[in-house]
Amino acid sequence: MATRRNVPFVWYELMTTDLDGAKAFYDAVVGWRIDGPGEQPGDDFYRMIMRADGGATGGALHLSPDMIAQGAHPAWVPYLYAADIDAKCAEILADGGHQLSGRMDIGEGSFAMVTDPQGMPFYLMQPNPPEDRPDAGSTSYDRTTPQHVSWNELVTPDLGAAKDFYARHFGFEFNRTMPMGELGDYCFIDFSGIDIGAAMQAPPDWPRKGWILYIRVADIDHAAAAVTSGGGQILSGPHEVPGGDRTLTGTDPQGASFALVGARGAA
Repeated sequence: MATRRNVPFVWYELMTTDLDGAKAFYDAVVGWRIDGPGEQPGDDFYRMIMRADGGATGGALHLSPDMIAQGAHPAWVPYLYAADIDAKCAEILADGGHQLSGRMDIGEGSFAMVTDPQGMPFYLMQPNPPEDRPDAGSTSYDRTTPQHVSWNELVTPDLGAAKDFYARHFGFEFNRTMPMGELGDYCFIDFSGIDIGAAMQAPPDWPRKGWILYIRVADIDHAAAAVTSGGGQILSGPHEVPGGDRTLTGTDPQGASFALVGARGAA
């Protein structure tokens, strides 16, 4: 679990209706080892997404019938760092956001699900660092290493308002843009001098709004084949992007949207 902030994105969560199915799919596509039955306490409800290096990129949450009845659906959702979760929740509510779940406290910290003013959901997380490692930081995000989330992309119905909101509450800066023709500008998210993602205006009738998380894989072609053979659907790509990587977007067998990024033939 994430501890102290080094980038604002400190944890990632897959909400799914089938933990065993999600494990089979993402273990094959990404190379993770999502905990299986009996490996962790409470793993019929929440399982850890483990990397080959022994670290965790996030967790997988089983959506109960009650959660689904209240509007939850399969999705990937990021956790953003909050030094004081109660104060940050209050700030977000005062700024037009909404709170979807109350504060919950666990050993690793406190968290709550909120939305930005445009209705895009994310979690707030106030971590508790381990007593023996008070300066420990999150290892969930890494720009270049496979099995981490490598890019955080926001597709929003109001780009200007979203940029103002995340700059105000999380210190995002938007110093560079890349024109994309009819799709408008791709606005890079700069935090402490590094690009950690981007935001873009959702075109009319765009099917996927919210945070899209790009998971880095060792070989994009191998991963794309695993998506198809594993029952997922590729919606676009793989397409080459600046820098030589290729990306694809898709849905997993339970319907959660995801994206992959990686080199061709790197494995």
